Amino acid sequence: MTGTTSPSPGLRDFYENPSVPVASGDGRTLRQARLLADALEAPGQVILDIGCGDGTAAATAAPFLAGHRLIGVDWSQDALRRARPRMGHVVRGELEHGGLPLADGCADAVLFSEILEHLVDPDQALDELRRVLRPGGHLMLSTPNLAAWYNRALLLAGVQPVFSEVSLRGIHGRPGSEVVGHLRLYTARALRSFLTASGFTDVTIKGAPFHGVPRPLRLLDRAACALPGASSILLAHARRR
Repeated sequence: MTGTTSPSPGLRDFYENPSVPVASGDGRTLRQARLLADALEAPGQVILDIGCGDGTAAATAAPFLAGHRLIGVDWSQDALRRARPRMGHVVRGELEHGGLPLADGCADAVLFSEILEHLVDPDQALDELRRVLRPGGHLMLSTPNLAAWYNRALLLAGVQPVFSEVSLRGIHGRPGSEVVGHLRLYTARALRSFLTASGFTDVTIKGAPFHGVPRPLRLLDRAACALPGASSILLAHARRR
């Protein structure tokens, strides 16, 4: 996923690079779509997929969100070009520099998937998400878990945790081969506290698997979802106060 907070020139070039991944795994997408479908009160709701990337996640989630209007938002022109055939409705927008080109309270729900970890100013981003949501509207947010079960073992061994990055040019000191531009990482406790402080209530957090876990460990990774604090991916559902 690409972000919607306009980064510095170096970061902008990084995210506009077509080789940088702009989609995440189906496991997270499907769980998040089911949670949102269960939360929506009636058909015809307006859902903003903010940081929609190339639209792959929206296309995967679409069967669960039939009957609702899904609109993709991203600042990357390249991502929007690829998302348009999959989503139909896309808007270019940023979370800072004047905010999103959307009216206050225009959305019943916001999907904010795998974006928070890329942001320089997450506080301003959450303020803007809250602005475009109607009172009582749903925020469905996902982000990698700093305290994932394997990261706890890696830290004990003195190894850089998965998801954390020290450079935009290469991998240093951690497993994996892709640089994806993570700037911030959250535990379940930190994420819950951050959302509450940002004006959201009824925060619940569930777990989701990570598609990058080696195949022999995937059953264990799925089992860890039963304990969100140790899962690979944190799925947060909150409502605007």
